Amino acid sequence: MSIARSAKMARSDNDPLDSTVKSAYLEALTQIERLHRQLLDVIKDELDRTGLADINSVQALLLFNIGEAELTAGELRTRGHYLGSNVSYNLKKMVETGYIHHQRSDLDRRSVRVRLTDKGRQVSALVDKLYHRHISTIVEIGVASMEEIQAMNGVLRRLERFWSDQIRFRL
Repeated sequence: MSIARSAKMARSDNDPLDSTVKSAYLEALTQIERLHRQLLDVIKDELDRTGLADINSVQALLLFNIGEAELTAGELRTRGHYLGSNVSYNLKKMVETGYIHHQRSDLDRRSVRVRLTDKGRQVSALVDKLYHRHISTIVEIGVASMEEIQAMNGVLRRLERFWSDQIRFRL
C-alpha cells in the first residue's frame, strides 16, 4: 500500500488537512476560470482599441491558435480549450466575416479544413503583439519570475494529465 493511500485511510472525514487541501484546490479551479475570462477581456480591450468591432475575443484567440496552420474544427478542439459547437459556430461566423477561408478536404468530403485569410492573419498578429508586450513586462515589473512561470506550467500540465487520467481510466 502506498504511503499516500495509507495516510489518507488514517485520516478521518473531518480532518482539517483535507479541508485545507480542498479549499486550496477549489481556489485554484476558480483562479483558472477567472484567468481565462480575464484573458478574453484583455483581448477584447485590445480589439476595441484598434477598432475591430466585427470579431470577439474568443474568435481572436481562435485565429491566434490557428496561426499559419491549416486545420479542421476537430483539430482545433484537441489543441485548445474550445467546445465543439463553440468552435463550429465561431468558424462559421469568421468565414462569413472574411477572417477564415474554408475548403472541403479532397480525401474526406465531410471534413472542412480552415486557414486564415490576410484579414485573419492581421488579428492573429495583433494578439501575438499583445502577448509580446505582456512577456516583456511580466518579469520586468515582478509579476512572476521565469522560474515561477515554468513551475506554474509544470503544475498545470500535471493537473491536466490528472484530469485526463480521471476520464481515460474512470478513476
